[in-house]
Amino acid sequence: MTAPPPRAGRPGQPVVAVVGGGVSGLAAAFLLRDAGVAVIVLEGSPRLGGKLDVSEVGGSQVDAGAEALLARRPEGTGLIDAIGLSAGLVVPGTTSAGIWTRGQIRSLPRRQFMGVPADLGELAATGIVSAEGLGRAQEDLTRPADALAGDQSVTSRVGGRLGAEVVDRLVEPLLGGVYAGRCEDLSFDTTLPALAQAARARTSLVDAAASLLPPAGGAQARAETPVFTTLTGGLGSLPAALAARSGATVRTSAMVRELARTPGGWRLTVGSAHAPEALHADAVILAVPARPASRLVAQVAGGEAAATALAEIKYASMAIVTLAYQESAFEQPPAGSGFLVPAVDGRTLKAVTYSTNKWPHLRQTSPGLHIVRCSVGRLGEEAILQRDDGELAALAAADLAAATGVRGEAVDVRVTRWGGGLPQYSVGHLDRVARIRAGVSLLPGVAVCGAAYDGVGIPACIASARLAVDQVLAYLDTRAPAAAGRREAR
Repeated sequence: MTAPPPRAGRPGQPVVAVVGGGVSGLAAAFLLRDAGVAVIVLEGSPRLGGKLDVSEVGGSQVDAGAEALLARRPEGTGLIDAIGLSAGLVVPGTTSAGIWTRGQIRSLPRRQFMGVPADLGELAATGIVSAEGLGRAQEDLTRPADALAGDQSVTSRVGGRLGAEVVDRLVEPLLGGVYAGRCEDLSFDTTLPALAQAARARTSLVDAAASLLPPAGGAQARAETPVFTTLTGGLGSLPAALAARSGATVRTSAMVRELARTPGGWRLTVGSAHAPEALHADAVILAVPARPASRLVAQVAGGEAAATALAEIKYASMAIVTLAYQESAFEQPPAGSGFLVPAVDGRTLKAVTYSTNKWPHLRQTSPGLHIVRCSVGRLGEEAILQRDDGELAALAAADLAAATGVRGEAVDVRVTRWGGGLPQYSVGHLDRVARIRAGVSLLPGVAVCGAAYDGVGIPACIASARLAVDQVLAYLDTRAPAAAGRREAR
């Protein structure tokens, strides 16, 4: 008779396996710390953190992945406070950004919502769109209401009201910075949910965008409340702190290859085919991207529907090229926090952040340097990312020189690649996620979380981890009602 898989924790203590050691999985492990369960985190790669990572550039610890989180959503800052890192939170020195288009860096309109203008006069003053593009945008104010039928792409919904140029030169650069996607594919309802809601009660998208912003006279008061925040050690320092404070058993280089039901729960097969290891868990949280999650649930009877829906989620690849320059390399000091680049202009760069402007604490550790973060790669631009690190850095530096006039070589360079890093919220995403969760609900004790579902930002990932934790604890309570009171008291 084959021996049962080993269990973690004390005899009789429920075991929750968290598959994936990114911020979602580690947040789930931390949220389980007082629930009376044993938690094991299994990360397939050699390091924790997923798309959060930090390393030294020009003497400073600079994020190689996500570099800011929304301060106005409580999940991120609340978790940071809970693990004792809130003293390290800092806010940007500036958030004034531009758009590099039509031959120069132009100021991003202040009164816009993710690129959808709320003031066409202000848009005209920026010169971001041509006179023809502005004329087409003005038609939004007089066009009849659209006949809507289900979810639409951003291009269809916004372009239908304001024209292609507003989409190409304003909306696409902003959404591209979040999703590395294409507006003709991205879901309007999912990527711009607040605007979609506001637009249901208004004919004009300009009016809908304006309804989401403070009155023009009150903009200054709103600006005093920071939108973004980060940690002085970089957001890439968050995963290690989460892991340490979760109390979970955390393993790296522990790829989960198989998931199977057992009479008492779930068996996870970890490691290579030559040296497989079987682990038992009472419940499982899949905190991995949609494709590996699809492969795992497809192995389980009843998981076919969830696996099919998970496999429909596409991913975009990108890279971050971080360059450190002597201050003297810039004839004029960089202004603002950086700039975005429309895909329609055919540049390698997608976005640029002047890190030492945006995060002034970096100036203390990198005196005399400007650290510049260059984002490269959108959905469909995999050929650019196939170039080696030196070529990719040279292309980014050449575009930066064309935009800013920076001269000479960078004194330090780091290239970080995120292959398949960003899930695409394509048309129909909300229905797709509903089908995933309905399918996963047929697998007792299994839940999913991560960037593929309800938002790609860190607070959204933490919220999805909370939902997954609540789901598995509710399941465990049905198996052991006596434990319910202990978990409700946490």
